[in-house]
Amino acid sequence: MPKVTIDESICKGCGLCVHICPKAVLVLDAEKLNAKGYNPAVPRFAEKCIGCAMCGMMCPDSAITVTKE
Repeated sequence: MPKVTIDESICKGCGLCVHICPKAVLVLDAEKLNAKGYNPAVPRFAEKCIGCAMCGMMCPDSAITVTKE
């Protein structure tokens, strides 16, 4: 099963990963701010992940890692 890991400390909440994900796995957490003051992306529906890693490729800050376990 694929696993999406997001380094919330460097995520700037741009939302590119949210829009590119074909299974709508990621969302921006509107209730959380990271140390930089951004709403980070979180894998809200991780069980739907197919491991395509489009989110990681799209992330301009390389904050996302997708692993297949």
